[in-house]
Amino acid sequence: MDTPSFTPFGLTDDAQLPLPPGTVASLVEGSSFCASSPNGDIEPGEQQGLFVRDTRLISEWRLLVDGAPLQPLATVPAEPFEGTFVCRAAPRPGHDDATVIVHRRRFVSAGMREDVTVRNYGTETAGLRLTLEVDADFADLFQVKEARGVTRRAHVQHNAAGSDLHFWFEHEGVRRGVRISAPGAEAASRIVSFRVVAPAQGSWTTTIEVLPSLGGSELEAAFPAHLPVESAAAAVRMRSWRDTVPRITVENRLFQLALDQSERDLGALRIVDLAHPEDDVVAAGAPWFMALFGRDSLIASWMAVSVAPNLALGTLRTLARMQGKRVDPMTEEEPGRILHEVRVGIDLTLALGGESVYYGSIDSTPLFVMLVDEAARWGVPMADVAALMPAVDAALDWMRDYGDRDGDGFLEYGRSTDRGLLHQGWKDSHDGISFADGTLAVPPIALAEVQGYAYSAYRARAHLAGLLGDPAGVKAWTARAAELRAAFDRAFWIPDKQRFALALDHDKRQVDSLVSNMGQCLWSGIVLPERAPAVAAALLSPDLFTGFGIRTLGVGMAMHNPVSYHNGSVWPHDTALAASGLARYGFVDECLEVVDGLLDASAAFGSRLPELFCGFDRRDTGFPVPYPAACTPQAWAAAAPFQLLRTLLRLDPCVPHHTIHVSPAPPSLGHVRMDGVPFADTRLSIEVDTTDVHVEGLPPGARVTRAPEDHGCDRFSPL
Repeated sequence: MDTPSFTPFGLTDDAQLPLPPGTVASLVEGSSFCASSPNGDIEPGEQQGLFVRDTRLISEWRLLVDGAPLQPLATVPAEPFEGTFVCRAAPRPGHDDATVIVHRRRFVSAGMREDVTVRNYGTETAGLRLTLEVDADFADLFQVKEARGVTRRAHVQHNAAGSDLHFWFEHEGVRRGVRISAPGAEAASRIVSFRVVAPAQGSWTTTIEVLPSLGGSELEAAFPAHLPVESAAAAVRMRSWRDTVPRITVENRLFQLALDQSERDLGALRIVDLAHPEDDVVAAGAPWFMALFGRDSLIASWMAVSVAPNLALGTLRTLARMQGKRVDPMTEEEPGRILHEVRVGIDLTLALGGESVYYGSIDSTPLFVMLVDEAARWGVPMADVAALMPAVDAALDWMRDYGDRDGDGFLEYGRSTDRGLLHQGWKDSHDGISFADGTLAVPPIALAEVQGYAYSAYRARAHLAGLLGDPAGVKAWTARAAELRAAFDRAFWIPDKQRFALALDHDKRQVDSLVSNMGQCLWSGIVLPERAPAVAAALLSPDLFTGFGIRTLGVGMAMHNPVSYHNGSVWPHDTALAASGLARYGFVDECLEVVDGLLDASAAFGSRLPELFCGFDRRDTGFPVPYPAACTPQAWAAAAPFQLLRTLLRLDPCVPHHTIHVSPAPPSLGHVRMDGVPFADTRLSIEVDTTDVHVEGLPPGARVTRAPEDHGCDRFSPL
């Protein structure tokens, strides 16, 4: 596909041209990130900075040569946490061309290191004044994201000592600080400066470190200047990730590039609770959601389970530890409920619910149950699964006792106070749930796809009961799933429109908009087989399918807007799950059309799918139009290519039952080889072409089966 590239800075193998004006360059490691201008500067007053633990430590970081800013030439990405900004200084006196080039090699983790190299390509020695202007406002992430006025500058204290700058701030007994270490520099108020003498055709180098402190204790340097970068904890973690995930080669070049990028992005988005370093979880996305989000982390872990089952296990164990235990209207915590998000900023009054943990999500809880079973199928040890079962059953109790607010069998949401989210599904914009005529739905609201999650959770619990030797449980949970499926069809199907309603509102009226949500209903399996053809036709209709993906809200709906967040944009994870649903019900051609469109979109975005993109029709634009504020990298967008590959191969193991389903690849995918695929205590090599499947390394007693051609996987066969 001949389209322009919109590749963001970072995480690709190739050097890049300067980023377009206004573009933010991001580096990510764990929950820390740095967002800057294309020349590496952090401009005051912009949504930029070095963020650690949901707090902006550095709000200004401007490197000047003889008082003038640097002009960006190129960015050279390396690891997710590392990048080099190549810039030029103004021409030297008496010269027409610039002869001084500045390389800013930056490393980000819980702090920052910048190696600055000045190269002089002139014919005589250059004498320069290199100045770094620095400031720290300790603004909360939410203030910066929402462009709220930051008023703390007057309360931030600072001083200069030798070659160091110190900034610190205290709020309600919580103290944060940062030290700028610049050996060889002269430090003054918010400035460090160097006298540089760069010989002709030679260079000069220095290292500047940003060292945060929490509660008065300075953190260890993440990238100590005296040690090789390869020995830093961030570098070791990334190598460990790459050594663990399977090596995948795909004949389809676009698919290969997307998978390679996704591997890097998911590795970069992993975060860890320092109290439980054995459990990696995946943050929702950079720059604004570098934290644990229940829904995002669960769906991303599901989609990536074929390459990283331990990521699923870490996510599950972390969420189980934080599962609701009491009733708290402010945070919307309830016994058994799985959290919505965790924040650790300095001012928690700005967070949802006013606390570190907020629980206002209707879908995290059933998704948790689903993922426990999925992890078991992919070979997470049954001892670990058994340890999670109390949390599973507490989650199911929450679905019955709190999630179903009126006893009609459906999960509904309605916030407890005005401090919470109005809408608590994945389309959580204030106007994200509307009728076809534009009327906004009023909570309590029962979302269609959430009933699908509940159905799948009941099916998952039935399967887990079988694994744990509980035949009565198998029968009970299977019956409960069947009851919900039948009730869903009665309540949500719109006969005259031949599609499912988006939701039921507070009066149990069908919210009749044409939306993508029913694609996720196919994915969960709640759709009756006789309804599936009409659902597939709606998803592939011009009103929903753009040629690159499936719109969140269809053309012709009163609230449709292709540049909105949830009302006409395309979300890659949503499209990927719909593609999986189409394959599950036997709509292979339709699935392939959707996958091909999403891969073309990936190519246009430099092989990295963003959080979302605009919902313009492919025939009108020829390329996918970026959504200006999209997160990138973003967890479930990064996981989408792995889900697509799994869908096309019908790759579906059940380790406890000693089986793995694999089907030949479609011609558009071509030859595929996967080495190191996790399966119980071993690793498999899977080789697939358009006619044959070969699996090596199966343990004794395990067998390969061809996935059924009608519904993708026998565990999802109609009840």
